[in-house]
Amino acid sequence: MSSGEKKRVIILGSTGSIGRMTLEVISKLSDQFEVVGLAAGSNASLLLDQAVQFKPKLVSLYREEIGSAFSPEFSHLGVKFLTGPEAATRLVEELEADIVVAAITGIESLKPTLTALRRAKRVALANKEALVVAGSLIMEEARRRAIEIIPVDSEHSGVFQCLRQEEKENVARVILTASGGPFFRTPLDELASKTVEEALAHPRWKMGKKITIDSATLMNKGLELIEARWLFDLKPQQLAILIHPQSIIHSLVELIDGSFLAQLSITDMRLPIQFALCYPKRGERLLPPLNLGEVRKLEFFEVEEKRFPLIRLAWEALEKGGSLPVALNAANEVAVNAFIEGKISFPEIAEIVKAVIEAHLFRPVKNLEEIMAVDRESREKAEKLINLRQ
Repeated sequence: MSSGEKKRVIILGSTGSIGRMTLEVISKLSDQFEVVGLAAGSNASLLLDQAVQFKPKLVSLYREEIGSAFSPEFSHLGVKFLTGPEAATRLVEELEADIVVAAITGIESLKPTLTALRRAKRVALANKEALVVAGSLIMEEARRRAIEIIPVDSEHSGVFQCLRQEEKENVARVILTASGGPFFRTPLDELASKTVEEALAHPRWKMGKKITIDSATLMNKGLELIEARWLFDLKPQQLAILIHPQSIIHSLVELIDGSFLAQLSITDMRLPIQFALCYPKRGERLLPPLNLGEVRKLEFFEVEEKRFPLIRLAWEALEKGGSLPVALNAANEVAVNAFIEGKISFPEIAEIVKAVIEAHLFRPVKNLEEIMAVDRESREKAEKLINLRQ
């Protein structure tokens, strides 16, 4: 591809928060990028609006029963429309792309992400779960095909930026920061009464429901520990978490001489999205810069495990590996969904996940089929535990 040609982009999860912001960034950099494919879950109406604006060659919708009603409208636009659970994977298979933005939430992202590694030149990874459950498979596929994986999570993007010019042997620790979520200062005996609406009221970020609840339980940071282990080829003892309520410093890298490297920016996901799209160059500023004079203070706190019990389970999964991260992720997805649906209380999210992990039969997982088998088994166990509580 010559320097004058636009980079072709596929967005997996285009109607989610990351997908929408990616399209916003691309709309401001339309001279550099062309959207060729969009994949969504169930929001067919928004997907149609995006197709009208960006004119992709191909779009897909996970929910086949919803997509059937919209098929004539996409046909009228001259856009090929795929539906069903395999639609996103088929979309990636059929299109030629330079960058695939992987922003589908949950384990449903795994197959299309693996397919993207076989088809694209770069994967801008905004999905935690794919690396959590299949880190070895994904990184091996990327190495074998010499594919760039550029993280989109603000924390991992920060680490990536800090490490660009640093030798790996100089890295002592990578510290991921966490806002602490909406309940960081809530008395522990009040957590059981917290509503879904309160849990979704994140103090710093605007995100989808699942990741916002994960921020409230700090499971998002637990998943990010496992993700960072694979992205940066780190040992568990080289990883740490600090609560940083201001969410200004997104990551810290401690070097062997005691120096720290930090990546700071405003709390806006469009920055790491732009970085991942434009890498190895930096794009022109699209947002107001961070005003350090207005920041006033930067606070850091150790993680309180009584408040965030899922963190201990995440550390266990990180250290043991094998099937444990798969079980952890599956149980958490089911428990979070049950909380959102009003079936369990906020503290019961951690209780359900802990019970699934304690009952889990640990074993190695070597391929996609074994991963999906552990996922199904763990989801069934979590569902049974939830049903017993109603």
